[in-house]
Amino acid sequence: MTRLSRRAEEHQSFSGDTSQGSSTQIETTAGEKENKATFELAGAINWDVSGGAPTYAPNLAMEIEPIENRLELETGVSPFFTRTATEWDTDLLFKKRWTLSRKAEFMLGIGPEWVHLKQSGRWANTVSAEIAADFMFWPNRKHRFDWFLEPAFDYSFAGHHEKSIGMSFGLLIGVR
Repeated sequence: MTRLSRRAEEHQSFSGDTSQGSSTQIETTAGEKENKATFELAGAINWDVSGGAPTYAPNLAMEIEPIENRLELETGVSPFFTRTATEWDTDLLFKKRWTLSRKAEFMLGIGPEWVHLKQSGRWANTVSAEIAADFMFWPNRKHRFDWFLEPAFDYSFAGHHEKSIGMSFGLLIGVR
């Protein structure tokens, strides 16, 4: 239930005022549950801006909203494998949500990314910054099983300051 719905219900029960809507409407609004967390199950593609072939990976992430309508936290991991290298990208994004319609939302996020890379028998750990735009599409009103598209840009703070662009596309799974 949203804060606004709670306030309307409290106002009506305290003052006895039912002029804003029938009790049936309040019960319907009060009966709707929001997701406690949302899982993302996706595929990801990543391109190094300076060149090279794109790499592909599965992507798993989880989102929670600690401050309603203000802050959403997303943490995720993507393992990229090639013949010569293995790379694990783990990120933590701080996102702000905007509702575009009843069935579409947009979020913009920024945060740190930890990259664990094994190449030529050596392991390296680097820290990067990531900015992501998240487009979520909710075909049904329950927000249980839906889909998303998330383009992102990464900037590495390591020696060569590598830059890459990526895209994730997949399924959103709401947990109540």
